[in-house]
Amino acid sequence: MFFVLYLSVFSITEAQPKTLLLKDIYIRDPFILPDTLTGEYYMYRSASVTTSEVQATGGVEVFTSKDLVHWKDPVQVLVVPVDNWTTGIVWAPEVHCYSGKYYLFATLTSPVQWKKSDSQEYPFRGTQIFWSESPTGPFLPFENKLPQTPMDEMALDGTLWVENGKPYMVYCNEWVQVQDGTMKLLPLNQDMSAPDGSVVRLFNSSAAPWSTGLDTGKPGKSYVTDGCFLYKTKTGKLLMIWSSFSHGEYAMGIAESVTGRITRPWKQQAEPLFTQNGGHGMIFTDFDGKLCLVLHSPNSPGGSERAHIFELEDIGNTLKLKNN
Repeated sequence: MFFVLYLSVFSITEAQPKTLLLKDIYIRDPFILPDTLTGEYYMYRSASVTTSEVQATGGVEVFTSKDLVHWKDPVQVLVVPVDNWTTGIVWAPEVHCYSGKYYLFATLTSPVQWKKSDSQEYPFRGTQIFWSESPTGPFLPFENKLPQTPMDEMALDGTLWVENGKPYMVYCNEWVQVQDGTMKLLPLNQDMSAPDGSVVRLFNSSAAPWSTGLDTGKPGKSYVTDGCFLYKTKTGKLLMIWSSFSHGEYAMGIAESVTGRITRPWKQQAEPLFTQNGGHGMIFTDFDGKLCLVLHSPNSPGGSERAHIFELEDIGNTLKLKNN
C-alpha cells in the first residue's frame, strides 16, 4: 500500500482474550471471510512475529466474531518461514475457501533492492499464496516458497477469481515501478501453487475518470492501483472494485468487464463508489443475507485506520452504498 503499515507484534504472553469493537482495532486493508461451516466471521490483518531465528518476520493474525460487532482478541495464523524468498512484512492478507482448503494471499516486500535502470532501484514485492485446512491456519507456503506473481514486477494486493472452474489471481503492478499503476491477471494451476499461463494487463489506473493522480516528484502524475476485488451482480455483470486517489483523497471506484469474463476489455465507471479518504475494500454477504462492503478509513499513517462496514445494494449494472 501507499503508506507504511504499523504492524502489531504477536506475543505468547498476552492477556486472556477480550471482546473488541471495530473502533478498538487498528487495521488496514481489512478482509472478512464469513465461514458457514463454523458460523463465524474471520477478519485478517498483518502481524509481525519475533522468532528465535530472526529478529522479526512477517505474519498474519485473525479476529473472529459471531455478529460483526464483537470481536475476539486475534490469534496468529501465519508466520512467514525464515527460509522463504523473503521474511518481509505482510500487506493486504486475504483468505479464500476453494476446493475444500483455505488459501491466504499475502503481499510481501523484501529489503533486497533490484535495479530497473542506472538511476532507479526498487525492492522485490510480490503476492504469495499460502494454504491451510482451516480459516485459523496454520497457513503454510508451497514447496518453492516463492511468490506466484512475477519476480520482476512490484506486484501487490493479489485476489482470487474462479471462472469456469479455473482459478486466477488479479493483482496490481505498483505505481512506484510503472508510475501509471496497472491491474493484471495471472492464471493459476488448480492447487494455486504456481502460475499457469501468461500475465495479461487489464487496465491502467489513469483510465478511470475519477482517478486523478498524485504529484510524487516524478515528471507527470503518478496513478495508484490498490485493493482489487471482484464481484458478479445479480444480472451477471462482472465488476471489480479498486482504489486510487481522487483529488488528493484515497477513494474507491468500479470497473466492469465488457464481456462478463475476467479477461479484457474492461471499462471504468465514471463515478467513484467511495470518496471519503478510505478504500482497499472487499465485498461479502453476511449470515443474514445482506451484501456488505468493508474498507479502511481514514487512509492516514499513525495508527488511526479502522475497518468500516457498509451495506451495499446490487442494482444489476453496478453497486451503490445503501441509504447513501
